[in-house]
Amino acid sequence: MTVVVVIVTRSPGWGAFKAYFLDGEIYRDSFPEILDAFWLNVKLFLTAELFILPAALFVAVLRSLPGPVFFPLRALAIVYADLFRGIPTILVISILGFGMPALGLSWVPISQFFWAVVALVLVYTAYVSEVYRSGIESVHPSQAAAARSLGLTHGQALRFVVLPQAVRRVIPPLLNDFIGLQKDTALVGTLGVVEAFKQAQIDQSATFNGTPYLVAATLFVAITIPLARFTDWLVARDRRRQQAGRLA
Repeated sequence: MTVVVVIVTRSPGWGAFKAYFLDGEIYRDSFPEILDAFWLNVKLFLTAELFILPAALFVAVLRSLPGPVFFPLRALAIVYADLFRGIPTILVISILGFGMPALGLSWVPISQFFWAVVALVLVYTAYVSEVYRSGIESVHPSQAAAARSLGLTHGQALRFVVLPQAVRRVIPPLLNDFIGLQKDTALVGTLGVVEAFKQAQIDQSATFNGTPYLVAATLFVAITIPLARFTDWLVARDRRRQQAGRLA
């Protein structure tokens, strides 16, 4: 890191770079406005997450249903996950945010915030469902078989035996997806929603200086780094529990 700093600060264009991105006065002046806009990013993140967690678990359960009778449901779940993992998030946001209100249907919401949340939910439900599915498949089949031998139905075995273990195992990767979701809320600015990045663009246009981008970056880092460290702590705690279990 020190080497990078030395190289950057001694480069020929460092003076121009510093003047454009590291203006202390512009940083202080633009911070309050960008902070106010950043709360919209937080609101988008929390609102979307409320729907993503149960919806993704539902899709993952559909993919785990056994037998040929459930093949159509499994196929739908697979198609959904593949489709929305294959389309860039910004395209989903643009298609829904601009396309759905343009239909002109009275019962279709025209709120850009609404369609931004819908787009994020659709995309991240596909990703998170795969995380849940990996957790479900990591539970040994003998666990479900033992539950069935005790008289539980497949649904009861899934609910009381498999899912509690699966969810506990995938908490760290779920938190990593949360970090990605928090950063991707910046993409909704393409709809004209004034969140932190969009406000930084507005301030940049007004000042002809890129320091507002640094303000937005600071705010996103202030959220994502604590989440990342919390994820590391959970992983370390789980590792200690597994080691203690093996020693016992």
